[in-house]
Amino acid sequence: MKPRFAAALLALAVIFCAVPASGQVSSDQIDAIFASLRSSNAPGAAVLVVRNGRPVFRRGYGVTDLRTLRPIDAKTNFRLASFTKQFTAAAIMLLARDGKLHYDDHLTDFFPEFPAYGKSITVRNLLNHTSGLEDYGELLMKQYPDTPPEKVPQILDAGVLKLLEQQTSSKFAPGSKWEYSNSGYAVLAMIVEKVSGKSFGRFLQERIFTPLKMKNTLAYEKGKTEVPHRAYGHSKAGQNEKDGAWRETDQSPTSAVLGDGGIYSSLDDLAKWDRALREHTLLSEAEMRPALTPVQPTDGPAKLPDGPAVSYGFGWFVDPYQGHKRMSHDGSTIGFRTTIQRFPDDKMTIIVLANRADVNPEELALKVADLYLGSKP
Repeated sequence: MKPRFAAALLALAVIFCAVPASGQVSSDQIDAIFASLRSSNAPGAAVLVVRNGRPVFRRGYGVTDLRTLRPIDAKTNFRLASFTKQFTAAAIMLLARDGKLHYDDHLTDFFPEFPAYGKSITVRNLLNHTSGLEDYGELLMKQYPDTPPEKVPQILDAGVLKLLEQQTSSKFAPGSKWEYSNSGYAVLAMIVEKVSGKSFGRFLQERIFTPLKMKNTLAYEKGKTEVPHRAYGHSKAGQNEKDGAWRETDQSPTSAVLGDGGIYSSLDDLAKWDRALREHTLLSEAEMRPALTPVQPTDGPAKLPDGPAVSYGFGWFVDPYQGHKRMSHDGSTIGFRTTIQRFPDDKMTIIVLANRADVNPEELALKVADLYLGSKP
């Protein structure tokens, strides 16, 4: 090779090496998005980014609680809140695959004693939030008027079912409208128990967590199970959320309900869950299709209370983001905020788990997504 030609090739190589590959993002860029959560004495968050089947960023910020000041890491277990719904949906889908139930079975097929209005509510309605069931949180608080929330006894999934059995009708004709329903997912947990003959937590362990080696993930039941590496929820005290002192706000009257939000998990275990979704370990691509098919209510598009249209399947929002296919779900409960943002075609997943109520994990996760997808923040 002539020296001049070799020098030209070397110069060309230097130029190409100096230009980042499309979608190349540094850890420092991601870290900067979560810089405000760095602390040795305040709650924070855990962040995971998976690309092409490999974790490329996994980091903890802040502490698990104000008593031990233990740093948050990839093993820290957070209450997932409504992030839980995808696991509840998966449990139902496994039972459907087993032939133990069908999506068009009715509520009264499982609970004959349920009032007549349950005859028109299907498993599908429960999964995609078109059941019209009353909100159990509101029903519970009506039973304890003028009582501070911390004084209201916790309700369980079975208690939710009993509250609904005391009602005489649904809020609207099942299938006609879309309204996000925690009640529906509590009832789904009870259907899992009725059909499988096992507790909801045990079914999850045997059919999902153990097969996927999610060793530290569980449906938390006070007095029955213990959460390893546990993060506790926190909120700011006082009128001024920005300047107030942190206080532990870990449990509410609805925190013991499992089907709609009672699972605890960590980045390490959720990476295994993400891999199972990607590789169709538990459910085949065909079996997952109903979960990713947007519901079409008969009275018009599914909408949030403030107006925007949404697409929802079984335990997943399936609205695209910036033209990219997406399946996602947020979780929000007293002291915890969580999100999973999956971009299947881009082979990317972003998970943010926070044990503080003053952050928006979806917003932060999408800022990370923008780095990779080339969208403007």
